[in-house]
Amino acid sequence: MDHQNQSTQSGIVIIGSGLAGYTVIREVRKLNKTIPITLLTREPAYFYSKPMLSTALASKKTPEQLVSTSAEGMAAQLEVTILGDADVSAINTASQTIETSKGVISYGKLVLGLGADQIRLPLQGNAANEVITVNDLEEYAQFRQAIEGKKRIAILGAGLIGCEFANDLVLGSYEVDVIDLAPQALGRLLPEAAAQALQSKLSEAGVRWHFATTVQSIDRNGESLSITLANGSIVSSDVFLSAVGLKPRLDLAKAAGIATDIGITVNRQLETSAKHVFAIGDCAEVDGLVLPYVMPIMQAARALAPTLLGQVTALSYPAMPVMVKTPALPTIVSPPAKGAVGDWKINSLNDGLEARFESSDGKLLGFALLGSATAQRGALTKELPPILQ
Repeated sequence: MDHQNQSTQSGIVIIGSGLAGYTVIREVRKLNKTIPITLLTREPAYFYSKPMLSTALASKKTPEQLVSTSAEGMAAQLEVTILGDADVSAINTASQTIETSKGVISYGKLVLGLGADQIRLPLQGNAANEVITVNDLEEYAQFRQAIEGKKRIAILGAGLIGCEFANDLVLGSYEVDVIDLAPQALGRLLPEAAAQALQSKLSEAGVRWHFATTVQSIDRNGESLSITLANGSIVSSDVFLSAVGLKPRLDLAKAAGIATDIGITVNRQLETSAKHVFAIGDCAEVDGLVLPYVMPIMQAARALAPTLLGQVTALSYPAMPVMVKTPALPTIVSPPAKGAVGDWKINSLNDGLEARFESSDGKLLGFALLGSATAQRGALTKELPPILQ
């Protein structure tokens, strides 16, 4: 690689040690072994699989066992400089520097892999401050401590994370109540018939559902929590987990004058509005899409690595079905694009359900596969249009 371009001299700096940050580094290293890379993170910088947080109980794993490689191991393996427990206070795009608790750092190219925060709904009641969210391994360790020796857990949110946690907790023999404003589970992903199938399997496993209502207040009542719902019913619980969704972390980018919308706005090369600054993963919005899943991150990292090394590459997204980790009824879903016109066709199988979203001329635009129907994932994915061409 030639070094006459001044901006490559101080190398690549990545903020964030999640899957996005580490995958970009791996992809860059496949193409270039020597360019200096620095990873900054406010976390301890170990590598772990975040999707495993919602299946760890059933797989009998402690939070510590989810760490696959320490920060030192990652630094050695990828030949990068890792600054863990480093707070980044500001980005100066004019001088191409970052202010951090470990000093000022210069960058040639900067990658924001800042991730997203769990949305915290403002709740009433004297125990509103006892609400737990799980967004990283340290929070998960605190959650596991909180449920130790307890019996009942209430979950606010019947989306992907809420359903996965509900299934994992009932497998760990907890009593689980799930509360959601939507009329069904996975409201953004599944047609009603598929949601019904998943709900009934999770009900059999022990999950109690409270749909079309929300939490009015959460109060401490001696040893337990008393959760008053808008529909008047009261749920008694020991621990309250909120899983209502994610919001991209935008503050750092906004303060630096970088354009944001729902996420940090990037083009198909993952460039932000600031020169030499890129964004990827849960914090990034590509063509109006924020996709906080594993496969989009892998696709984006593969496109971004050559771009960072001067071979500008546009990101395209093939169809990328999402796995819902609910062993009670394994579910794979590839929702139709926003605004897609068509209808769901439901085919109930003995031990599963196939839902196809088809246009009026019979083209497959999305699907939900449950139970035995998940075997068709490969065949149906081939029929789907790409998400971003």
